[in-house]
Amino acid sequence: MKKILITGGAGFIGSHVVRLFVEKYPDYHIYNLDVLTYAGNLENLKDIESKSNYSFIKADITDADKMNALFNEYQFDGVIHLAAESHVDRSISDPLAFIKTNILGTVNLLNAARATWNEQMQDKLFYHISTDEVYGSLGETGLFTETTAYDPRSPYSSSKASSDHLVRAYHHTYGMPVVISNCSNNYGPNQFPEKLIPLSINNIKNKKPIPIYGKGENIRDWLYVLDHARAIDMIYHQGKNGETYNIGGINEWTNIDLIHKLCEVMDQKLGREKGESAKLITFVKDRAGHDMRYAIDATKLTQELNWEPSLQFEEGIEKTVDWYLANEEWLENIISGDYENYYKKQYNEL
Repeated sequence: MKKILITGGAGFIGSHVVRLFVEKYPDYHIYNLDVLTYAGNLENLKDIESKSNYSFIKADITDADKMNALFNEYQFDGVIHLAAESHVDRSISDPLAFIKTNILGTVNLLNAARATWNEQMQDKLFYHISTDEVYGSLGETGLFTETTAYDPRSPYSSSKASSDHLVRAYHHTYGMPVVISNCSNNYGPNQFPEKLIPLSINNIKNKKPIPIYGKGENIRDWLYVLDHARAIDMIYHQGKNGETYNIGGINEWTNIDLIHKLCEVMDQKLGREKGESAKLITFVKDRAGHDMRYAIDATKLTQELNWEPSLQFEEGIEKTVDWYLANEEWLENIISGDYENYYKKQYNEL
């Protein structure tokens, strides 16, 4: 039985990847490693927690001794590394936490894998999941490709860029078998409600202001989380050693247009008068160093591995809204006192 370690598996993207692998590969044993910070939630995986090929390990990737001990004990055959601090606003207020988790934590995993696999690296793989934000900001035209020069602009993206470079360094220096993927903004079920879409869904439902940075002109490429999980599956099993793959939704929206679309859908789902939710839109002071536009060219992934998004944004946002409205208890459990305090601090204009 192949043993796969998935880090950050209780988080938003990680939980969908864990579920996919547990259900699709009964001959694999999936080990979900998560420290369960504010964004890690085992409720995301209640439906599979009793599966015989699934185990949860509570541990912190910044603890090198613990990582070495786990690799020695379980002899993992592969790593899918998703554990990361990932919210730009939090990185601006506390950059050191991002340095520790995203850089030191990644190195700890690389060292543990290298020590355990030693010279027996055939059939092993370290798969590192990263972000399109490492490439910096685009103008009105152009797309990020796998060869775009790195130009990170925030403590978050800088820490992810550093971890990408370290993974490649271990490949070239030590022969570590690796693949890397850089994805665009994800959305869908189970996303922590500090992110734009779930935050806005929750605020619209409760008739609270919807905070939009600046004028809402920043552009993002949106990727449905289940499509991202499918891409990760393909890259893990079919990706070429040492290669990088960009995963994008081929789906660009300005923040303000996205929120107007979300308001339309929410008005329909909640039986409100058309345009009622849009009245909640509130513009707040722009984020420091806010990148203007991200957009992914996923041609390599599409041509080499035959991946493409399964749905358009209009369908994906409806599915997402339906999930949050049907899982109000999940959302209420997530919104803890710590989250409320952070929310008030971040958007003190409201």
